[in-house]
Amino acid sequence: MLTAQKKYAVSIKRDIKVPMRDGVLLSADIYMPVTDVPVPGIVVRTPYLKTSNTTHENGTYFAEQGFATMYMDVRGRGDSEGEFHAYFQDANDGYDTIQWMAEQEWCDGKIGTMGGSYLARIQWLAALKQPPNLKAMISTVSPSDPFVEWPTGIPTPFHLCWVYMTSGKVAQNVDVIDWESIYKHLPLMTADELVGKDLPRWREEFDHPYLDEYWKEMCYQTRFNEIDLPVLHISGWYDDEQIGTPLNFQGMTEQGKTEFARKNQKMIMGPWPHQVNKSTTLGEIDFGPDSVIDLNGYMVRWFNYWLKDEQNGVMAEPPINLFVMGENVWRKENEWPLKRTDWTKYYIHSKGRANSRFGDGVLSTDKPTSDEGTHDEYTYNPEDPFPFISEPTSSQIGGPDNYSAVERRDDVLVYTTSLLEEDTEVTGPVKMELFAESDAVDTDFMVKLLDVHPNGFAQRLTDGMVRARFREGMESPSLIEPGKVYQYLVDCWNTSHVFKKGHKIRIEVTSSAFPKYDRNLNTGEELGKSTRMVEAHQKIYHTEQYPSAIILPVIPRG
Repeated sequence: MLTAQKKYAVSIKRDIKVPMRDGVLLSADIYMPVTDVPVPGIVVRTPYLKTSNTTHENGTYFAEQGFATMYMDVRGRGDSEGEFHAYFQDANDGYDTIQWMAEQEWCDGKIGTMGGSYLARIQWLAALKQPPNLKAMISTVSPSDPFVEWPTGIPTPFHLCWVYMTSGKVAQNVDVIDWESIYKHLPLMTADELVGKDLPRWREEFDHPYLDEYWKEMCYQTRFNEIDLPVLHISGWYDDEQIGTPLNFQGMTEQGKTEFARKNQKMIMGPWPHQVNKSTTLGEIDFGPDSVIDLNGYMVRWFNYWLKDEQNGVMAEPPINLFVMGENVWRKENEWPLKRTDWTKYYIHSKGRANSRFGDGVLSTDKPTSDEGTHDEYTYNPEDPFPFISEPTSSQIGGPDNYSAVERRDDVLVYTTSLLEEDTEVTGPVKMELFAESDAVDTDFMVKLLDVHPNGFAQRLTDGMVRARFREGMESPSLIEPGKVYQYLVDCWNTSHVFKKGHKIRIEVTSSAFPKYDRNLNTGEELGKSTRMVEAHQKIYHTEQYPSAIILPVIPRG
């Protein structure tokens, strides 16, 4: 929604060559407000080409509000020189671009950056270089550090789609490829053979299956104490990279370089997918007419405050604006996680037959006792993995999908509460303490949180996974001992949702979510480079000694 009143006419300077420190020239289009007075600048650097209709629309809009707005093709993409190596060149290039713009006669020296996804992460990388003229950021649907979103040690199958799409100077057509069959290829490292194009960057990542020096060059979430900037953080509960935005907001408010940085963070979380604020519906769920907001108008207020010193009240408002699904309302909050959270453990129970939604799995706040079954069992076969419902390309991975049909399978354990007698709000990070045993030396465990509607619709809310070899972190892989019970902490990301009276809270426990994550072949061999598969026989415990439970951030009502 573009609602702010036009203040300036706009002229466009196309294909401006901006020199980097190594002499490579990067191409930028600059949308200029027509004025004789120097104005603040906004830098947007993208691998998705600066020539799109959306880019033109947004560039024009922000220029009309009085900002010189640059859209630049990153190195090796579009009209820019050099070779594209995702993220590895963007810190220095971002610094050089910001400082170049600040030195132009038509710029007043104050620069902001904005952009989503790849465009967001490279803002953080540039900010770590501390360009003196960078004054504020808008980070939308930012990816996290390596292995935060997929703690698997290797790229996800969906990542191959993205690598292919960005593998040339221009966008490659991903819609003409049978991705579902390609994702099944083993070894996963050579799946690019079926794409029909050599993708060395794809294969390169398989040589670094844990958090080593190769990956640390693009890490920023351990370095918030080096960043002294106000940041507007934006994402959606169904953004497939959602985990990064609350982490970044919390990280900057607690660890920012100065008190100035810690006090000047804002976060907006909507009921949106990766493409935020585009529609009131997602899948079969309608979030209501208020779910799409004047986001660009808010972004202009943000930059007006920080780049033009306009006292518009934006920083006097509570720092968080979140959309509570289920009730479908926006609400202001002051911190993340919410201070009034009642961290509530919902324990799993059964008589040993929790397989499928037709089993006897129960979820309740009662602790396990000795008079019930001790565990549930299932067999995970990587040749027939439990599915993750999604379209086949990387543009959006999953949503509020209905899992009731696939919950018929016996390789998923299903635990459900009784009918809720009152509305129950869950807002914040969701984690699962899982006590599990396997007869394999390495395997995976997946946990999903769902809202079961009265008609049986099992709406996915959020989920997460743990790979057994990385149970102690991505820097210290070690195989497990077959037949030994381990405690796993599964990060299921975040949500804000009201389970309405008459609904049920449900979790699923299984060992795959394919193709969101690669299949663990259960052998302990090199990840992504092997083809041998074995079945894994899993036991999930729920006893007084091993009380598996999901920890829900319940918000008191009233």
